[in-house]
Order: sequence, then C-alpha cells, then structure tokens
Amino acid sequence: MSTFALILAEIGKADEGSKTAFYIAGGALAAWAVLVSLAGIARPEFPGNAVAARLTMLVSVALVAAAMSTAIITSI
Repeated sequence: MSTFALILAEIGKADEGSKTAFYIAGGALAAWAVLVSLAGIARPEFPGNAVAARLTMLVSVALVAAAMSTAIITSI
C-alpha cells in the first residue's frame, strides 16, 4: 500500500507546473497596492491630476490582469 501511495505522489508531483510566474505577478501586484495606499495616505491629493490617475489605474489593471492570467496558466 505504501509503495502505491509513493507512486501516486510521484505522478502528482510530475504534473505540477512551476508557479513562479504567478508568484512574481502576485508579488508585484501586492507591492503596487502597498505603494499606492502609502502614497494615498501620505498625500491626500494623490494622484494629483487626471493623467496621473489614469496612469495609476492603467498600471493597476495591467498588474491584476497579469496576476489573473498567470494564475490560470500555471494551474493548467
């Protein structure tokens, strides 16, 4: 029985792909969220103007999309 369990464990381990891309994208998103929140706390007028607000939103959407897509891709 234990030999069978070891074989199944090895088969399961072989099917797991690398999740490094997701960890990097998720970490970048988390770091961005902390930076944006700290900037908002330190400067209540953050981001200051419409162009900076749109740039902040663009970066946020890109990081969320990267984290979501790498989560899906690495889970397949």
